[in-house]
Amino acid sequence: MEYVKYGLLVALAIALVFAAISDIRHRRIENWVNAAIALSAPVFWWASGLALWPDMAMQFGFALLICVPLVTLWGIGQSLGIVVLGGGDVKFLGALALWLTPLAFLDLLLVMAFVGGAIAVGFIVRRVVWKPKTPGTVPYGVAIAAGALWVLGWTHLPEAAPAAGLQRTRYKPVRPNA
Repeated sequence: MEYVKYGLLVALAIALVFAAISDIRHRRIENWVNAAIALSAPVFWWASGLALWPDMAMQFGFALLICVPLVTLWGIGQSLGIVVLGGGDVKFLGALALWLTPLAFLDLLLVMAFVGGAIAVGFIVRRVVWKPKTPGTVPYGVAIAAGALWVLGWTHLPEAAPAAGLQRTRYKPVRPNA
């Protein structure tokens, strides 16, 4: 079961990198990537040993709780002609909410905010220095993917070592004899 779980985590990491590259190149996160992430989450739940009730139901409810305000924010932005988050970004976050616990999702949002801010500053510098003819849009899927990869690495890499057959070593400080 552990191999299935970690195989799915590797597949998720590949999908995150693909989504980030797609967002950089085309300013679009493909629907099939978001669908694959969302549809593979229940298999991950099963491989992680979550019970149908209440664990899986709570995870699904959490994702729904995340999606409703994001879709509302996207809809308000569309009606006002202001792009806060693109539709692909909203779907991307909703699909990732199926994979992460609420605290892990909060970590994703924090890392996403810092990376997204750095990307936005880079775009401002680009605009001032090179003065391009088109304003360009910030590929926020990159920030989302970076936050998700950070969370995956932080939460799952330490426990993946034994599944990969690697020894977990603990740091033992060397203390001089007193």
